Amino acid sequence: MSAAEAATVCVACYDMCITFLPVSFFFFFPLHSVKLWASAFGGEIKSIAAKYSGSQLLQKKYKEYEKDVAIEEIDGLQLVKKLAKNMEEMFHKKSEAVRRLVEAAEDAYLKHEFDADLQYEYFNAVLINERDEEGNYLELGKEFILVPNDHFNNLPVNISLSDVQVPTNMYNKDPAIVNGVYWSESLNKVFVDNFDRDPSLIWQYFGSAKGFFRQYPGIKWEPDENGVIAFDCRNRKWYIQAATSPKDVVILVDVSGSMKGLRLTIAKQTVSSILDTLGDDDFFNIIAYNEELHYVEPCLNGTLVQADRANKEHFREHLDKLFAKGIGMLDIALNEAFNLLNEFNHTGQGSICSQAIMLITDGAVDTYDTIFAKYNWPDRKVRIFTYLIGREAAFADNLKWMACANKGFFTQISTLADVQENVMEYLHVLSRPKVIDQEHDVVWTEAYIDSTLADDQGLVLMTTVAMPVFSKQNETRSKGILLGVVGTDVPVKELLKTIPKYKYNHKITRRPFKNHAFRNPACV
Repeated sequence: MSAAEAATVCVACYDMCITFLPVSFFFFFPLHSVKLWASAFGGEIKSIAAKYSGSQLLQKKYKEYEKDVAIEEIDGLQLVKKLAKNMEEMFHKKSEAVRRLVEAAEDAYLKHEFDADLQYEYFNAVLINERDEEGNYLELGKEFILVPNDHFNNLPVNISLSDVQVPTNMYNKDPAIVNGVYWSESLNKVFVDNFDRDPSLIWQYFGSAKGFFRQYPGIKWEPDENGVIAFDCRNRKWYIQAATSPKDVVILVDVSGSMKGLRLTIAKQTVSSILDTLGDDDFFNIIAYNEELHYVEPCLNGTLVQADRANKEHFREHLDKLFAKGIGMLDIALNEAFNLLNEFNHTGQGSICSQAIMLITDGAVDTYDTIFAKYNWPDRKVRIFTYLIGREAAFADNLKWMACANKGFFTQISTLADVQENVMEYLHVLSRPKVIDQEHDVVWTEAYIDSTLADDQGLVLMTTVAMPVFSKQNETRSKGILLGVVGTDVPVKELLKTIPKYKYNHKITRRPFKNHAFRNPACV
């Protein structure tokens, strides 16, 4: 506060006293005393302002650099063009790294011949460097050199090789796993080459449609306190978004009396697993049925909601309230599902792409062809996926016919252990159009939090660029065989590095008010 400003405050204080204090006041307190009080009050304000604002120090610093400072206006249009160019180059570089992985994977599979008896010792991410009681390395757990690396937050990694994680519920030596791991070994040299070309790359990986996950650089995976690793790459958003098109899904759950006990438990788990496969681009609702319809969330009757994390968790909580009783009237449920999808599609909301009905039941007494003829034939725009719960196969033919007649898929789920793998099958069906047309779309996921690379500033915000990998073998290409998805993670801070920054050396730049959004990278 300058002397002039302090004087202004004193005058203001004095004027206030004159204006608001009664005349009788000045008989007791002389006018010159009031003036002194006002002056002291203004001086105190000046002292406090100078102390806590640092204004005098700031003025001193400005005077020191006054001769070296120049004001330069920035062209907002050029600033945006530069930002766009930097972003484009960065996106292209990451996308090309992923594209090289796709080409290498498809070529490797094309040259591979499936061998049901193939024996191959690969580096299992959970078993590496593990020894038995006699000091010998475990099977699939050979020595795997791990060295802390600054680029990967000092995690022990192997920048020469990748290793493979297999979900706990899958057999490490299943022929499909072993063959897939074998031909995908060719990705190692591409991983390394990509990292040499672009040292800013972090994790690169291939998520197989068979369930295994090849990650570079190689790293050891630790089970949780129960000895389990629940991670399945096919449930990850980057995999789902790259493998399938956006979709609207209605899940029908049979809650008739025959579904009591274990069957209802399996049905609920099946619904939960289906929710795991839905991403933010998808829309869904869940309807339970017996002789009546019961929307799992009554407040969302007659519509679909976005399959984001909050909505999916909300519906999972409501699944626990389902109980079995009465008679299953599937015709009512199918009519409701078709009408719901049709009306929602006409609103212009939702995915505006694929549509599907997931039917979870322990049987169907009819094929309901009249309903399909009314709503779905001949175009068959809505795919029907049927899940037969239980060991009995008495009604399998009807459910199988319903799925096949509507471009869907049928599967039977007898135990809780069968749920995950059987649910995954529908993704292969929905991916077929993309595979047959060889649509290698580049997918960038929404930002998410990654805990593995947390630094001093906390958890890292991440996005993933991914592309699908297809079979190019003639006998499988016509069937639309998805081999998996490749991807690489990109920290959001890498995106922010592309934003032009101003260096405070010889000049201090002034940006026009109209460009204020670029003052802080977080605003972009």
